[in-house]
Amino acid sequence: MRIVQIANFYTPTSGGLRTTVDEIGRGYLAAGHERILIVPGPVDSDEETPAGRRISLRSPRLAGSGSYHVLTARHRTAALLDALRPDLVEASDKLSIGWIARWTRTGQVPLVLFSHERIDAILRTRVPSWFPLGASADLVNRRLARLAGLIVVTSGFAAAEFTRVGVDNLRRVPLGVDLETFKPVPGVPASRLITVSRLSQEKHPDRAVEAVRVLRDRGVPVELTIVGDGPLRPQVMAAADGLPVRFAGHVADREAVAGLVAAADVAVLPSPAETFGLAILESLACGTPVVVPDDGAARELVGGPGSGVVTDGTPRGLADGVVSLLATPVELRRSAARASAERFPWSATVSGLLEVYTALVAGASPPLDTPAGLGTS
Repeated sequence: MRIVQIANFYTPTSGGLRTTVDEIGRGYLAAGHERILIVPGPVDSDEETPAGRRISLRSPRLAGSGSYHVLTARHRTAALLDALRPDLVEASDKLSIGWIARWTRTGQVPLVLFSHERIDAILRTRVPSWFPLGASADLVNRRLARLAGLIVVTSGFAAAEFTRVGVDNLRRVPLGVDLETFKPVPGVPASRLITVSRLSQEKHPDRAVEAVRVLRDRGVPVELTIVGDGPLRPQVMAAADGLPVRFAGHVADREAVAGLVAAADVAVLPSPAETFGLAILESLACGTPVVVPDDGAARELVGGPGSGVVTDGTPRGLADGVVSLLATPVELRRSAARASAERFPWSATVSGLLEVYTALVAGASPPLDTPAGLGTS
């Protein structure tokens, strides 16, 4: 089977999306399928990677987004799809789905929307309070469901925006984690906190900084390392003035990221808009328990006692979660965190996707999840 993936917001410095697309691509190759990825970029390029062929089309930069480019070369992309003749197209963003659907209908090629973000959650901090966000998201999601033959979601939280409008062509396939790269390191000292996040408005990295302030005011001697970069970096650095907060910036080396996470005692991950949460899963795989908000999909990844604490997401709530985990014996919390991550190997993600893709390409009805299976928890 020849699978063509199309993804916006894929750059050398992007995090979860790039990891997901490439890990799944490696899985497709290992299973004997052909994977070709089409992404926007600053220049045209065509190269072979360990995850398969990657074609970059020169596209404009998205204003205010840093290094992100947006695929606008529709005619060139359509011509490329004509030449590639895919058996299935997997679109990893919602911006391009309209014109991609026109091509797939003409060519009678199955189209899968891989939903990596939840519209209402990602825009909540970007629109005024009077804006009818829920109704607008419902309108868009009904249209997306009509355009795509199948929508893949990764969590109950991600599914909820579709199930609330009656969409039934859904399949829930949790993402995975590289359990070899992200693994515990023995003998790690306590009271080191880490946050791995893009420094952008919807991620709320400032709450991790404010949690440090709350903890220090309580006399808890913690220090925080923030791994990641983004448009909010100047504001977050200003908020951290006078606090033991280190900014590592974007770290491209995955093993280096794993080392930083494994060297921490607790991961503080405050984003309320995660539709899955790879940084959370990678922290757990390192044996580093997590403190997460109740909003979003993060709470779905927390396992047994000691693996993490679900809080109200406020700085005080995050601080309470840190104190609770620091009071848990080190070996207990590290083993509980690792056990939580081991439920999510990438092989299970790839198998789940290929199960439904094979049925789609064969013209059969793919196995879908029941509404109960797509719940929010």
